[in-house]
Amino acid sequence: MIQKINKKITGYKVLPPNSPASNEDQNLIQAPVQEVALSLESMHENVARPEILYGSTYKIKTPQSEHALYITINDMILNQGSEHEERRPYEVFINSKNMEHFQWVLALTRVISAVFRKGGDACFLVDELKAVFDPRGGYFKKGGVFMPSLVAEIGCAIESHLKSIGMLKDPELNDHQKQFLAEKRREFDALHADAAQTDGESGFPAKALLCGKCQTKAVVLMDGCMTCLNCGESKCS
Repeated sequence: MIQKINKKITGYKVLPPNSPASNEDQNLIQAPVQEVALSLESMHENVARPEILYGSTYKIKTPQSEHALYITINDMILNQGSEHEERRPYEVFINSKNMEHFQWVLALTRVISAVFRKGGDACFLVDELKAVFDPRGGYFKKGGVFMPSLVAEIGCAIESHLKSIGMLKDPELNDHQKQFLAEKRREFDALHADAAQTDGESGFPAKALLCGKCQTKAVVLMDGCMTCLNCGESKCS
């Protein structure tokens, strides 16, 4: 464990290898660590629900239903006002006029909320939900992103929220990858000027194929190799 030293160092002592520290030294080492550990508040199942929670609501509109779903995620502020302040999800609610999926949606929100309140790293929920597919088939949302199921889109909404509060980091392309994709896009537009029309929503070529990595219709044939103009995935790399 890394311990920040806030006081000026007035002296030190080097112990021989395999030499146990004295009781006095152990107390000096453990006291600051214990003090910090006791003062920090973390999420756990017995934490008291505060009077005020800060929430965000996400709208999901799918072609499979005329009614939208509204996902509300409420967050709890831990260690508020200190340098260790952090925002963690506490509970989830999903509302809709469509009552067709009421039972499993209610069950899903209760399970997700229980996982959030349990504490620890709850980011695994995103991958689990996004991996769920509908046997009747998925659909494309705005931007050309393929959603294998309604549950997967709920997972995407939770992913967006966890990114907004800092629990998840969005992997960004480095400068070399961005330059590579920009060059590939210019080459494609130059070679296929007649077919270089773009999808108004995604900005990628209208005839682009679906990428198996980022689930976006941005895969084009370049130099005999299928390359994704969104994430850089290539079968030749």
